[in-house]
Amino acid sequence: MPKTTGARYIAEFLQASGVTHVFFLPSILLNALAEMEDLGIRRVMVHGEKAAAYMADGYARVSGRPGICLAQQIGASNLAAGLRDAYMACSPLIAITGGYTPMNRYRNPYQAVEDFSQFDPVTKFNACVDTPERLPDLLRQAYREATSGTPRPVHLRVGGNHGQMVEGPADLELRIEQRFLRTPAFRPQAAPEDVAAAVRALAGAERPVIVAGGGVVASGAQVEVVQLAERLDIPVATSMNAKGAIADAHPLAVGVVGTYSRACANRAVHEADLVFFVGSQIGGQVTANWTTPPRGTAVMELNINASELGRNYPNVASLCGDAKAVLNQLIAAAKPRKNPAWVRRVQGFVAEWRAEADRYRTSDAVPMRPERVCAEITAALPKDAVLVSDTGHSGMWTGAMIELNHPTQRYVRCAGSLGWAFPASLGVKCAVGERPVVCWTGDGGFYYHIAELETAVRYGINVVVVVNNNSALNQEIPLYDAAYGGTQRGRASEMWKFTDRNFAAIAESFGCAGLRAETPAEFKDAFAAALTMKRPVVIDAVTDMRAFAPRAWQPGGTPRGH
Repeated sequence: MPKTTGARYIAEFLQASGVTHVFFLPSILLNALAEMEDLGIRRVMVHGEKAAAYMADGYARVSGRPGICLAQQIGASNLAAGLRDAYMACSPLIAITGGYTPMNRYRNPYQAVEDFSQFDPVTKFNACVDTPERLPDLLRQAYREATSGTPRPVHLRVGGNHGQMVEGPADLELRIEQRFLRTPAFRPQAAPEDVAAAVRALAGAERPVIVAGGGVVASGAQVEVVQLAERLDIPVATSMNAKGAIADAHPLAVGVVGTYSRACANRAVHEADLVFFVGSQIGGQVTANWTTPPRGTAVMELNINASELGRNYPNVASLCGDAKAVLNQLIAAAKPRKNPAWVRRVQGFVAEWRAEADRYRTSDAVPMRPERVCAEITAALPKDAVLVSDTGHSGMWTGAMIELNHPTQRYVRCAGSLGWAFPASLGVKCAVGERPVVCWTGDGGFYYHIAELETAVRYGINVVVVVNNNSALNQEIPLYDAAYGGTQRGRASEMWKFTDRNFAAIAESFGCAGLRAETPAEFKDAFAAALTMKRPVVIDAVTDMRAFAPRAWQPGGTPRGH
């Protein structure tokens, strides 16, 4: 085998694997980073380990390739915290951190604690690489784990506080397994008898609904979902992760279902006599904590991970396989049918929701309603844009109120970690090149990683950040109202209210373009201008502190979530 160094091997392995960017905070694998100098890999130094993980996550979600993030030993806990969102969203990441050497274990070395196990809950594979000789097999295994089955993060702890133990000389053969460089690594088909059972269930249902999950996007099966829905005349709802899988203007589209949702989607799924979940873990958010569909509704599932089939609802049919491959099996096997009465009823739900939502989507009120800001983004969002959304109210506003009607538009959302969206949008932009990337975050979320504005400027990562600035964590206001028995008193607002800040001015101080909008007309002009600028842009959109996102529709008028 050829003689080389571990540092050179890491650099060449990543280059041969198609990696274009790595996200890190020094000091880690210094020699390997130096070896990348002439290999076309951009080394993006950030201001926090969580931000590095979030950038790698955004990169992975839109590219389908594992995102790479690195941190020295003392930053490992911060990096582990950053992997939580990627784990929940089933995103392929490879995290590399420094760790103990055999000679300093149990001797109180500087900056060291035994923290290896902290990666177990947020990774699919957690391994130690103690010598350069283990780099070939464990890097290949990391890629296998990250991209096969349900994609998820992996972690490699390399010897030495900044990985120096694996960078030395060794006989190392560079071998790349092309299959595992992106998701999905395999496209298994479902068993023929399971396909037949699923076709019978769909044919026998009077009020079927398809719920497309994140696995549809990971598989690239958006076209197949729509083809099956059109063939069988079935309304389609989506999870947050699959928003955009069907155009919002399509006559069979009912919107996002669950906790962060449109009322029309929850109503359709609640009345369905068969709900077909495709590529979804059927967790608490997409089902409004397992109330939509209600217990007793017939459910069938398609998932690449057999252990998910029947986990949360008993199945009348289970399909184990890749979403795209199995949907094609169903399309070939199912006979076309029409179901006009059910489709008309669901379209009525959608029309009612639109009429209600348009009260605010067309509002000229000042301070602005977030729904109006969403309507302006819908109207001007480029056909090939990627929209990146934070969690909480940000997810509720963008998931329900922004419409995607072009197949090349993409929606990427936070799985639950407030502050994720801005750094993730930088990773998304690194992956998609010239395509426009728009980030929606609240002021509370933006504060988490505002220092990464400097990173965006330094590397020329030209995202457009829309800050829904209501000078508060306003999602918490109703919760504190309830905690105080209905009326807050004393210093209660200190727990959710911020001082007024002009984020456009802050952005300018970092070297970004900053635009401030206090009226819908000003926002329309600012957004149009931002899309033409070849630099990072922050739009400070001043909105109503008392504008609350609708809570999830439930039967009987009892909303869920917040």
